[in-house]
Amino acid sequence: MAAAADRTVLVLGGAGIVGSGIVKVLLEKGFRVAVISRDAARLEKLKNFVPATTRSRLFTLVGDVGSEEGAEAAKNAVLQAVGKVTDIVSSLGFSWWQGGPPHTQTLEELNRVLNTLVLSTFTSWKAFFPLVKDNPHGSYTFITGGAGERLLMPGTGFLTLGAAGALAFCQVVREEYPDVPCKLNEVKFNMGVATPDRIAPGFVNHLDVGEAMATILEKSSVSHYVFCVNTPAELKTLIVEGKV
Repeated sequence: MAAAADRTVLVLGGAGIVGSGIVKVLLEKGFRVAVISRDAARLEKLKNFVPATTRSRLFTLVGDVGSEEGAEAAKNAVLQAVGKVTDIVSSLGFSWWQGGPPHTQTLEELNRVLNTLVLSTFTSWKAFFPLVKDNPHGSYTFITGGAGERLLMPGTGFLTLGAAGALAFCQVVREEYPDVPCKLNEVKFNMGVATPDRIAPGFVNHLDVGEAMATILEKSSVSHYVFCVNTPAELKTLIVEGKV
């Protein structure tokens, strides 16, 4: 496997809570990291979050992967900035949704949720998967959550629908592409992920999520696998052993 310094990881959703933890740890491990966001302010916040000594290996680009045209434009910008992408981590989504029960919501709101959680996952996959699919040393890893398998609480039904769609898409991808050379995996967190200052019961530190993701990339020992993390203890096992 290539050394971290020779690998460039595109972290989709890298300016979010989960993604920023992954970005920080990967940079500290020596990887080069690229992040795309529609929000330039969030990219600046990310730059300030990572250690100053690692910023020369962080490439941030303003772009929108939520449409086919936007994702293609973002892909071209990334390639121009970094030359080659070896690994992709897809951590798209949002941290919470409590807009109310379905009969109180609009079709526009359902579209917004599905666009964020499912359609952006598809459009970014369509654009970026070709960059790594034929590389036996490359990888594409989806970060998902257990919200798609249970209603979290009354008022969050649309979040469950969106998350369920993302889970289904990941399953479809594994079945449709059984023999691609790159490592194709999913890491599903059946718990909350938060920054250290907002840790609550049932939540894990986003930096620990980053450590787990770094281990998976470094070991690169499985493909078409779903890492299911249900407890903090299982996350620690994943960090150390690269499996749960």
